[in-house]
Amino acid sequence: MPATRNKRRPMAEINVVPYIDVMLVLLVIFMITAPLLNLGVEVDLPKADAEPLDSEQNEEPMVVTVLKNGDLYLNAGGEADGVNSGLIDPETLVITVSAIVRRNPEVQVLVGGDQAVGYGHIYGAMVLLQKAGVTKVGLMSDPLDTLEGRGGG
Repeated sequence: MPATRNKRRPMAEINVVPYIDVMLVLLVIFMITAPLLNLGVEVDLPKADAEPLDSEQNEEPMVVTVLKNGDLYLNAGGEADGVNSGLIDPETLVITVSAIVRRNPEVQVLVGGDQAVGYGHIYGAMVLLQKAGVTKVGLMSDPLDTLEGRGGG
């Protein structure tokens, strides 16, 4: 009886376990860094001696920022379910905010703008929010420095 050899064929499969490990590490990194990202635009808010608003709800307000060139930037805050934050045209702003107001009529909305932005642009943003059904709008500002507030600066 001749001895039969067991011939093994070479494996033609790719081992995907290392790729899965790398993807899980990347997923963990993105999950950790995503909340740390500051989603917004840089504006130089006017200074004011105003007290911050007390929020009955612990949710982030919706912020409409008017950029120096008059463009609008929406940060939906706590109402961001399915809403992308970023530059937005006036018509889309009205449609998006209307949908949010229908879901939550008591949503907090703040309007912010650079000091260089004209009153007309801020007023225009507030009119758009009124068309969207927002009943209460706040204006954003930076606090005065303590020396400036006392006249010593």
